Amino acid sequence: MANQDIRMSGPTLKVLKLLLEKPAGKRSGAEISREAKVGSGTLYPLLVRLERAGWLTSEWELIDPKQAGRPRRRFYRLSGVGYPKALAMLAELQIPEGAVSWNM
Repeated sequence: MANQDIRMSGPTLKVLKLLLEKPAGKRSGAEISREAKVGSGTLYPLLVRLERAGWLTSEWELIDPKQAGRPRRRFYRLSGVGYPKALAMLAELQIPEGAVSWNM
């Protein structure tokens, strides 16, 4: 499914723009949800689609949940394929830096 087309909805654009801010950085789903202001019911299916299409990679946090006193987090980041695709998509849609409103 790595060549699957991604529908560019408002939430998808918000997530891609956020991930492009620190392309090598890993962000948890909760962090993405909070910063992009995308609800979890929209975000997690979107992250799954982006990962299945090869745009994202993800990995589980390496902790013992009992010792940490909380569940493990899953971290997401743009893949080597996703980074140029995200840049191209935002450029194609002519979305200048700072133009994606977090209040969509």
